[in-house]
Order: sequence, then structure tokens, then C-alpha cells
Amino acid sequence: MATRQKGNGKQRRPMRPGQRPSGRPPQRAEGQPPKRPAQPQRPQLQGVALRSDEEEDYIRRPNRVAATSKQSARASGGHDAHRAHQQPKRPAAKRPAASQASSPKRITKKPTRKAKRQTLAALNAATSSGKPKTTGRFKRFLWRTFRFSMYWSVVLGIWGIVIVGGILAYYAAHLPPASEWAVPQRPPNVRIVSANGTLIANRGDTGGEAVRLEQLPDYLPKAVMAIEDRRFRYHFGIDPIGLVRAAITNYTNGRTVQGGSTLTQQLAKNLFLKPERTMQRKMQEVVMALWLEWNYSKDEILEMYLNRVYLGAGAYGVDAASRVYFGKSAHLINLAEAATIAGLLKAPSKYAPTRNAARAEGRAQVVIAAMHQAGFITADDAKNALFNPAHVVSSHNSSSGNYVADYVMELLPGYAGSIREDIIVDTTIDWDMQKAAETALISRISEAGRELNVAQGAVVTLNRNGAIRALVGGVDYRKSQFNRAVYARRQPGSAFKPFVYLAALERGMSPTTIRKDGPVSYRGWKPKNYTKRYYGDVTLTQALAYSINTVAAKLAHEVGPANVARTARRLGITSALKSNPSIALGTSEVTPLEIAAAYVPFSNGGYGVVPHIVRQIRNEKGEVLYRRSGDGTGRVIRGDKLSEINTMMAQTIYSGTGKRALMAGRPAGGKTGTTQGYKDAWFIGYTNSLTTAVWLGNDNNKPMKKVSGGTLPAEIWAWVMETQHQNIPIARLPGVPINLAETSPLQKPGTVRVRRQPALVAAPQKPQIAQPAVQATSAPPQKENSTSPLNLLGRLFGGG
Repeated sequence: MATRQKGNGKQRRPMRPGQRPSGRPPQRAEGQPPKRPAQPQRPQLQGVALRSDEEEDYIRRPNRVAATSKQSARASGGHDAHRAHQQPKRPAAKRPAASQASSPKRITKKPTRKAKRQTLAALNAATSSGKPKTTGRFKRFLWRTFRFSMYWSVVLGIWGIVIVGGILAYYAAHLPPASEWAVPQRPPNVRIVSANGTLIANRGDTGGEAVRLEQLPDYLPKAVMAIEDRRFRYHFGIDPIGLVRAAITNYTNGRTVQGGSTLTQQLAKNLFLKPERTMQRKMQEVVMALWLEWNYSKDEILEMYLNRVYLGAGAYGVDAASRVYFGKSAHLINLAEAATIAGLLKAPSKYAPTRNAARAEGRAQVVIAAMHQAGFITADDAKNALFNPAHVVSSHNSSSGNYVADYVMELLPGYAGSIREDIIVDTTIDWDMQKAAETALISRISEAGRELNVAQGAVVTLNRNGAIRALVGGVDYRKSQFNRAVYARRQPGSAFKPFVYLAALERGMSPTTIRKDGPVSYRGWKPKNYTKRYYGDVTLTQALAYSINTVAAKLAHEVGPANVARTARRLGITSALKSNPSIALGTSEVTPLEIAAAYVPFSNGGYGVVPHIVRQIRNEKGEVLYRRSGDGTGRVIRGDKLSEINTMMAQTIYSGTGKRALMAGRPAGGKTGTTQGYKDAWFIGYTNSLTTAVWLGNDNNKPMKKVSGGTLPAEIWAWVMETQHQNIPIARLPGVPINLAETSPLQKPGTVRVRRQPALVAAPQKPQIAQPAVQATSAPPQKENSTSPLNLLGRLFGGG
């Protein structure tokens, strides 16, 4: 192959490896060693063999030659390098002997990587003076890493916002238009109070009053924030920090132990959404939380939450919970009670103090510790709350006032229609009388109920106008919410006989009319007396006082069962009555409230009444929505007949089957009642001011152990009436002299009382001195000895 000639005609030699393209090195004198550039003095390291200058030059030479070759190739366009590669190699020219003798011998052995690392490490250690120093390369690496992280963080953040926004927009599209969004009104509360303003109960969907945030003690909302949403004042409805913390906590524990929802999200769920666990509901909850934060202040959101959250036992809102668990308003609770209420938010049924007091107290301690960690209370406040835990008032749930409240709520729609705002219902209940009736019934049944197999009872008291002053529908409202005073229909027994005797008096008979006590039969029905004995001729007064069944059956037969039923309805009985001969013995069922109302005309001069419990209804502004007006049904008993029936019924308490109901120095009348098999026992009595009915029995109709109307019911009646009349002056009973009844101390349950022999008026066959206060009455004939049937009846008769 021909070689390319230069311009001077000489052939160009191929370049040796490592030779510079610029030409031959400069000429030097023969025998003179080549000059090398001055090298910086390298540090001397102990124990490390440093390379010679020739070794360093050999190590760097390939890189230098390669770089020089590349520069020459780029300068000549690459053609010269290509031609030089294709030219045949010529043997290198021999250097002069003097040069070869003077040149140092080259080291051809290549250093290993390990030696390189050792050398570089030794150099770094020598130049760093014993202190680690970050090299520029490492700084550049950190800077590049930081820029990379920041860049992708921003990118991912933007995409995350876009994606989350798109998801929220998608689920928000399934909601109504934002222009139609509005916080629903809180369900109205019905505040039921007694005649003197004492709160009886709150009713409604919430069970408590709406309270303003500034009216609450400051530690109550702080307790809620400390345990549920400590960053409530700082987030925008969603707490990203709280979500991350909850996610880490749940992942660490391997289960869900902490939630990330804020108070605003919880409020949005309670106000707008159903409690379903779906992604759509959760996203809609976020949207509504953002809307609440945009339209309401933090205080308004917190106030709405505290008034609407469910806290167990049917209580919605902190005021309802405070009344249910502690028997007082939320304005009056202490720190320990506030912590107990806040602790219910996690699981109201699980931590309810009425269900598990120990668990509720433990949860309250957690809340107190969280409040101290958040800086809401001091260490001294926390110690005081821990050493003085909350005490649950269980009587609020079992109080007889709940029977009153339930009855009021049954009547309310007829008075006020649809309720759209909080209202106050003023009742006719006298709270002192209510507590007296409740105490007497519960105490007496607690003492003798198991022995006598008595489980339930009812007490109702009305005044002369028919206003209900006390209403006890059972022994324990917590165990049974059935209102027996209003809704229980039971046979009244002999307590129905006053209507029979009044019908007889209105048809021409008198208290002195005599009828024979003996066996009778009407269409196969053969009534018998309680004592299983017959006493011959008796007056109507004594037949009623000693509750002789055969005489009552005869009177009903004479005047007609239909007339007896009409008389009872005229006085106030509203239940269906069967017009048959057995009506005389009270076989038709009635309620305690209606039969008590039917007895009121005996006390008020003969005027019928309509039992009522609501006086007026007003809203929170004081505007009256309803006020009771009007009277009763007018006169239902003639004056002369009223005097006669009252005299007969007063003798029942003075000398008959109701002697245990005798009141000290106060005229009263009444009647006992006992049904067949001792399934029901009644005592219904009255004074000039009040009328009270007492019923005892069992819901399953099991018989009691010989409990008659003249025993336990009469004792409860006397206790109730004596307590209720403490501030009422003694007044004359219509038609009865004021000194009819003998004075005696109050007979309380469990006390022993000396019985007085009943003073009876003389029989027609053998005149005796009559009681001064009793007129136109007579007694059955007596034998000369003291063992007459009537005396025996007076000592042994206990039924009605």
C-alpha cells in the first residue's frame, strides 16, 4: 500500500504509543538527562511505600496518550488517524548508547487496585490532619439528592392534590347542590316541669336542652377536644397530621386502635349522612366537613357537636347525658363528671357508667391524663379529679317522674300539634306529693312485697278540680316503663260498690234502709261474702262499711245493672262496663286514674271532673302556646245524696274495712277493694282537698298472699295522704261533720298500731247510743253477749 508523502517528499513515520502528535521533543545535549518538571514535595508516610516519579508517570501515561490521540484525531478530522492505522509498522529507531545508558530503567509492573486504595487512603489521612472532611464530591452528591427529592416531592404533591380533588369532586357530585346545603335544626326538646317549676324530665329525640358553649364549664369542651381532636382549633376540617399518626399507630398495633376523624367530620356524619362504612360516605364526610369549616366558626361547630352527639342511655347531647348519669344540668358538672362524659364518645354503650362503673371510671382517667398532656388543666386539677371520681345517680332512670313525662308526651300532640321548637310544659304535678307517693309505694313493697308476693303497684292523686298532683305508674321505671296508673285495666272489686249504693240512694233508698245478708242466686251466679258468713239484716251503711257482697248484689238487681253502669259513667268511668249482676262486685276492668277521677265528685260537692295534667305550654321566649281553660262536667250528684253517700263511706274508714286508713283528726271517706283470688287490692279514698287511689298486684296476674284492700293498700294510702296534707288545713267533708273520725297517729309501714274497737250505732231492735257525729245510721241486730256476728266481723273482717 502506498504511503502518503508530505509536502517535502519525505515519508511520515507512524506515531509510537504515547508520542505527542506535535513532533519530536526538544533537542538536548548528549549525555544530559532529560529534565522533568518540578514536582511538589510529597509527604513521607510511615509504613507506606510511595511510588517513584516513573511509576506515577507510567500510571498516568495511558490516559494522557489516549487524550492526546483523541485531540489529534479531532484536529485532522479523523483521516490521519485512519491512515496511520493502515500504514505498516516500521521498527523503532535505536537511540544512541549514551541516551540509553543515561535514561532510568522503566518499571513495567502495573500497580494493583488494592495498592491504589491504600495510597489514596494514606494521602487523605495525611492531608486531613486527623479530622474527617466532607469532599466536594460528597457535597455535590447531597445537593443532587436534595434537588431530586424536592423536585419529585413537588411533582407527586401536585399530582396527589389533583387526584384527591378529582375523587372528592366525583363523590361530591352525588350530593345535592351546595346551595341547598343547610345544617338541619336540632330536634326540639320538651322540658316538663312541676307546678312549682321543678324539672321532672326532658323528652324528645335528644333528651336534653340545647346549651350554649359559653354557658358550659370550660373543661367540658376541653375534655372533648383532648380525647377526640386535640388539633381542632388549628386544622381546616381534616387533620393530615392526625391521619398519619392514626395510620402509624394502627399499623404498629396490627389493628384499628385510633381514628383520624376530626370533630368536624363527626359532626358532618351526624348531621347529613348515614352511619354506613363505605368509601363514598367517607369522601362525602370530608366534603361536608370542609363546607362546615368554611361556613361556621370553630365555636359554632363545637357547640353543634356537643348538643347533638350520642352519649348512651338514649341521651343526645351533653346536657341530656349529664341529667341521665348525674341528675343535674351540664352547667353544674365538675371536672371528673366532664371527663366521664367525654370518655363516652369512643363507645357510649361500652363506657356508660350505668352499665359498667369501673370501666367508665378508667376511661375518665384516660381523659384527665390527656387533658393534662394537652395543657388544658394543671397537675393539681388532674390529681383532684382522679381522687374524686364521678358518682352516678341511678335514681334518675328509675324515678317515678318518668311516668309523668311519658304520659305528658302521649297527650302533647293533642295540645300543641307538631313541635318545631323547644318548649316547656307546665304540669299540675306537686313534686313533694309525687315524691311522697313514690316513697310510700316503693318502701312498703320493698319491706313486705316478697313475703306477700306483691311486685307492682300504682298511686294517683287528684285535687278537687281533677288536676293530677301525683302519678306513680310502677315501682321501678328502669325495670318497667309501663304506666299502670294510666293504662293498667284491672278489676276494682268492692271499690266499685259506691256507684251501686249511690244508684240505690238516688232511687229512694237511704243509709238506714235494711237489707238481709243471706244466700242469693241470679242466673246461676251465687255471690258470697269475704268471710264466708252471713249476718242477717243490716243497714246499707253497715253493708257498705263492711263490704257485704250479697247486699250489693241485691241492690244492683233492684235498681238494674244498666242504671249502675250509667251512674258510674256519669261520675267519670270511661272504660267499657258490662251490664250484668256481677257489676256490683266490680268485675268490669278500669284504670286507677279513671276510678280516682270518678271518686272526686264525692269530695268537691258533687261536680264531675276531667282528669288533666297539663296546665300550659310555652316556648323558650315565653310565648304561651296552650293554656287549660274550662271546668268539668258539671254537677253529677245531688246535694242530699252526696251527704248520705259520704257518711256511709266515712264509716268505712272509721269502723269498717278501711280502719288502717284512718287519718289523724281529718275527715275522710273511702272504700276497699279485693278481687277474687287476691289478684288485685285497692284502696280509694278522699278528703275535702285530695283524692288518692292505690292499687297493688302483679303484672302476670299471680295471686298475692291474702293481701286485701284494707291491709297494705290502706296503709300506703294513709302514708301518702298524711304526707300530702301536711300544709293543707283541715276542712269539712261535704255532708259529714268535721269530728266524725277519731284522731290517731300516722300509721307508717312496719309500725304496730293499737286497734280500737269500732263504735257502732244501735240496731233498731235494741237501741243504743249513736255516735254524735253520725246521723241516720243503724247497725245490724246484736246479741246481748259481746260475741255478736257484727263484733266478730269487726275484729276479723279484712277484705273489701
